[in-house]
Amino acid sequence: MSVWLRRLERYVRCLKRRERSARRSCVAPKTKTGGNKRGSRRPQRGLKRSQRRKSCQCRLQHFQTRLSQIILMFSYIYIMFQVFPRKSNLDTHRRTHTGEKPYSCEACEIKFADLSTLTRHRRTHTREKPYHCLTCQKTFALKSYLDTHRRTHTGEKPYSCEVCEIKFADLSTLTRHRRTHTGEKPYHCLTCQKTFAQKSNLDTHRRTHTGEKPYSCEVCEMKFAELSTLTTHRRTHTGDKPYHCLTCQKTFARKSSTLNKHRRTHTGEKPYSCEVCEIKFADLSTLTTHRRTHTGEKPYHCLTCQKTFAQKSNLDTHRRTHTGEKPYHCLTCQKTFARKSALTTHRRTHTKEKPYSCQVCEKKFRHLSALMTHRRTHTGEKPYSCQVCEKKFRHLSALTKHKTHTGEKPYSCLVCEKRFCESKQELINITKNGQTKERWVKYLAKS
Repeated sequence: MSVWLRRLERYVRCLKRRERSARRSCVAPKTKTGGNKRGSRRPQRGLKRSQRRKSCQCRLQHFQTRLSQIILMFSYIYIMFQVFPRKSNLDTHRRTHTGEKPYSCEACEIKFADLSTLTRHRRTHTREKPYHCLTCQKTFALKSYLDTHRRTHTGEKPYSCEVCEIKFADLSTLTRHRRTHTGEKPYHCLTCQKTFAQKSNLDTHRRTHTGEKPYSCEVCEMKFAELSTLTTHRRTHTGDKPYHCLTCQKTFARKSSTLNKHRRTHTGEKPYSCEVCEIKFADLSTLTTHRRTHTGEKPYHCLTCQKTFAQKSNLDTHRRTHTGEKPYHCLTCQKTFARKSALTTHRRTHTKEKPYSCQVCEKKFRHLSALMTHRRTHTGEKPYSCQVCEKKFRHLSALTKHKTHTGEKPYSCLVCEKRFCESKQELINITKNGQTKERWVKYLAKS
């Protein structure tokens, strides 16, 4: 760099000297009146004075043009050295115009425009993390990840939003945040044309069309479409609950969906409200589900029987009626369940826990549904009514038992398949048939 600069400086000085010489030669010589004309400057041979002046002006203009070109070239080279200090940097930049990708991964054959990006990509296969934090010894695959992580210890947030002045630890988070003000959604799905503000959300959405689940659990081999879902799932095996409430010290496996929602049980905050009925909710997902009660939307459908559902969790539970899958099992008695809520309720039979209590009489219950039913003894509410005689009932089971108008018999005998209006009559019929104790146990377990 310094050698080229010295050469350019010498060349510029030479051009300036020639320019000054051309200027002096263009000055008209002074003629003496009378006397000897030997001291006067002779005109150029074969040229008149006007032609000589024109020639000098051309030479001067040529040097000035050449000097401007050299200065412009010097400025361009100086800028190039500032932006691309090495030839390899310039070569990499040129590939953004040509689209050339000469470097390819040996494992997955993905191609890259520069070697450094390929080197970083290889670490996704080798799991190499050469950069480590000196404070907590956590390791990272990229230096930029380490720099961002360090700010979690220092608390530094160098990037701030120009609109709301919220500060961020990394530039990418600020860029995503800005879109909350502009409403920009630059990423769109080619299948359904849905738009997204973040590329990661688009990548996750695409898997709803392809059914791809690239992340699998090492313990139970269950597959997931998102890495964050896999990370959360792993805690079901390890029992890790890294997030805890500062008020009641209760711990949680998830921060956004569980801890933040739990905090609002202390503060009573309900920041999300329905535009139709103005009911307020503590979390956005509950509001989104509630909105479907107004629109009647059921976006989730079963591929087997085409039944539709308003919530994805209901669809997941329904699918297990076709597959017979029961992924949740009790660690105490090894009993399996199709729903996580059923497992949670079952565990209380071992722990004797009764987390739901009546605010009027302080009676405690194991199930929320039992508490809701009990409250009606205080309020007198009877939400279930007969469509024939309009008689109202506090419990759904009482309404089912009452349906003698239609002749409906919802209960059937396990032995002879005889049908009854009440479940008690079914039990009486079983005893009349002289069934064994094992049959009773099997029946009770099923019920």
